[in-house]
Amino acid sequence: MEGIFLVSRVIDGDTIEVNINGKKETLRLIGIDTPEIVDPRKPVQCFAKEASNKAKEILNGKKVKLEADSSQGERDKYNRLLRYVFLEDGTSFNRLMIAEGYAHEYTYQSNPYKYQIEFKEAEENAREDGKGLWGADTCNGDTTR
Repeated sequence: MEGIFLVSRVIDGDTIEVNINGKKETLRLIGIDTPEIVDPRKPVQCFAKEASNKAKEILNGKKVKLEADSSQGERDKYNRLLRYVFLEDGTSFNRLMIAEGYAHEYTYQSNPYKYQIEFKEAEENAREDGKGLWGADTCNGDTTR
């Protein structure tokens, strides 16, 4: 399963569609949560458009490397593959979104994952620097408004 794959569509900041051996698979990124933009049950959250647009800017039409994490399982309850996404230069896309203030670190059901410490540090730094959704002029960390 691991290898280099083409991103066929960015759904939002933490969900993408990737072409894996001719089949389009929806992927949920492990360890991050971006404000909701496409959930029909919720209003568009603070900084959701920015997070979604950033993901599109970085990933649309790009090739990415995927990494599974056995601690998180293969798929979520919506049947989306659970993966870390790396750019061709080796940059962790998941961590980048947190570090730049486009996502919160997200631990699913208190279940530690491979890059948890690194992602939590990235969030702490983004918060201290007031980046993205942590900015006083944006959401101040509260994306529910």
